[in-house]
Amino acid sequence: MAIRSAFNAVKSQALGVAESLTPILKESKFRESGVLTPEEFVAAGDHLVHQCPTWAWATGETSKIKPFLPEDKQYLVTKNVPCYKRCRHMEPTEGLEKLLDDDWVDTHHFSPENQAEAVHLTGNAQEKNAKPDPQTVFPAHVDDDEEEAVDLEEYVEGGAYLEDIDPNVAKGKEVAPGGDQDSAKGGNEGLEDTSEGAGGSSEIVTTRTYDLMITYDRYYQTPRLWLYGYDEKRQNLTKTQMFEDISAEHAQQTVTMESHPHLNAPSMASVHPCRHADVMKKILQTVQDGGGEIGVHMYLVVFLKFVQAVIPTIEYDYTRNFSMASSSNRKAEPSP
Repeated sequence: MAIRSAFNAVKSQALGVAESLTPILKESKFRESGVLTPEEFVAAGDHLVHQCPTWAWATGETSKIKPFLPEDKQYLVTKNVPCYKRCRHMEPTEGLEKLLDDDWVDTHHFSPENQAEAVHLTGNAQEKNAKPDPQTVFPAHVDDDEEEAVDLEEYVEGGAYLEDIDPNVAKGKEVAPGGDQDSAKGGNEGLEDTSEGAGGSSEIVTTRTYDLMITYDRYYQTPRLWLYGYDEKRQNLTKTQMFEDISAEHAQQTVTMESHPHLNAPSMASVHPCRHADVMKKILQTVQDGGGEIGVHMYLVVFLKFVQAVIPTIEYDYTRNFSMASSSNRKAEPSP
């Protein structure tokens, strides 16, 4: 792991030098290569912001402004994106499946939760099938009818009910004789603390949040996704914690920790763009073979769809769909 991290750091520095020496792409090669010019990146970003208002343009640090992009459109950002569970919760576990009738598969049949529930249901069934105890159902001595009923009016007038102590009534803090009611305030001092910090169990789901950013990579001439996470207390996540929210097959390979090109901030997780152009080219070819066409303005909408496989539990807006145009003269338009 340490060797891979060191390799990624050296590779990042080398690519940074190469990027500074790479000429700016002037002519569109979107259709043949799946790459973007800076102008096309801005056009695709404008379309994404229009279709998904959770995204917005940002400038970043003044000292890091890229001259080939508008000052107010250096990169795209969406903040406070929820992440409710870790990637390991979505991965299938071997040994839990059971083949049912008609080739149906119960994927969690042998999970501990299901086994515990099965034992509970079996116990209930055994209790239902057990023969009742006659002494329990028909007590030998029942003398309720022999006792004289209490007169309700006498009971109320006598005030006896005021002496009864209801165990369901919450007990407040006692006030010493001559004391002030304000001295009895203590809020929740007498209540049981069921929070996790007190050692109890909490039903509240602790939700992580992420800030996602899309930059233009000059070397690869494609968009690049960055992410930085926070826990439920808005404290920065560690590298290890952030990698819990990244698909295992992509962590430390497709996704690495690098410095953001527009911000003076700690290293962020970034989806490496080395394969983005190839993936986009294949998608374009597939759509074209089906008689459709994707306009360059749809690039980021499609980009967010295929990159979602890397961060499946981070719930950003990747649901925007696009229709396949039947004519080569029409561009794919977003579905309502």
